[in-house]
Amino acid sequence: MAFYKSSWFKYLKNLIIGLGAALVMLGALYKIQSWEMPTIGGVKMDMLTIGLLTEAFLFTLLGLIPPDKDYYWEKLYPGLEQYNSNIAPLAAGPMTEDLPGLNGEVVEQKLGGMLNELQSMSKSLGSLKALQEVDFSGTSDQMKTMSNFYSRMNEAMADLSDSLEDTKAYKSQLSSLNKNLGSLNSVYGNVLSAMSNIGK
Repeated sequence: MAFYKSSWFKYLKNLIIGLGAALVMLGALYKIQSWEMPTIGGVKMDMLTIGLLTEAFLFTLLGLIPPDKDYYWEKLYPGLEQYNSNIAPLAAGPMTEDLPGLNGEVVEQKLGGMLNELQSMSKSLGSLKALQEVDFSGTSDQMKTMSNFYSRMNEAMADLSDSLEDTKAYKSQLSSLNKNLGSLNSVYGNVLSAMSNIGK
């Protein structure tokens, strides 16, 4: 790579051009304002002359350095430098005589497809943004409340089950009491009839 394409030379070139332009401006300002020119080593300096000589040097330098070529599009699109060439990117493969380089309809169809994809991506991103804006801060408290509700519901169901067992036991005891009362009634009836027979 040539030295004039290196980044340090480009920086140095820009620095020299900037300083040279500043000298020209200062020289013009001194001349317009009729300010007294500074003296260096007993020699009176003419700022305008110094600035113009610097500018002449810079223009000479720029004339000697070849122009920068930052983008090499002809490597990606062979034939770009030729006026009447068929242009196709390297990714499309080698050019043939039958294959046109840039077909307006093909380009329009591809751009239309890309536009549709971008619109669908935009809708998807909109949905994601809406989901992002949902406030989930109270969800934890709601989950705790639901958990408390379910635990109390389970306790109530257990108590109800216990009550059901107690009710069954109570019913069984009542049934047994009814039987005992029935047999007690019959014994009492027998005692009464026996007592009435004794009195005769």
